[in-house]
Amino acid sequence: MSKSDTIILFHEKQIRRSWDEEKELWYFSVVDIIEVLTESPRPRKYWNALKTKLEEEGSELSQKVGQLKLESSDGKKYLTDVADTETLLRLIQSIPSPKAEPIKLWLAQVGYERLEETVDPELTIDRAMRMYMFLSPYKRDDVSFLPYQGRRGGVFSKSVLCNMYLYA
Repeated sequence: MSKSDTIILFHEKQIRRSWDEEKELWYFSVVDIIEVLTESPRPRKYWNALKTKLEEEGSELSQKVGQLKLESSDGKKYLTDVADTETLLRLIQSIPSPKAEPIKLWLAQVGYERLEETVDPELTIDRAMRMYMFLSPYKRDDVSFLPYQGRRGGVFSKSVLCNMYLYA
């Protein structure tokens, strides 16, 4: 998985996303969002039916959905329908689900966190560590955790020294 492709969690369900450096936008997997919203055992089939329905109604929403290669659960990369935040919010409105409002708030939070991370890169490291601890079988007292702590301390020390140099 590249630096721009990440997995984030919403209510302990994984949602794949990819960062577009050129447009400075996050693209989220539509199938993952639909799986969270509908709790359908076959979210791809639900998405295909919804896409067909939207096209029949004359909605331009399905035209704004693109495809990117994202890593699946088997570790291989497949073309997956993706949408930016604006398109996802419009898509969520067309899905009858009690989880729609929490997803909207969550998407707003993701955008806010990204803005905060551009201002303070240490937040990116903290978020990565939280994900590592959640997804990893290792625990804080495990030996494999120690190299990360040293590396994070080095990043912190570097940022402190740079700030001291800039503002001295």
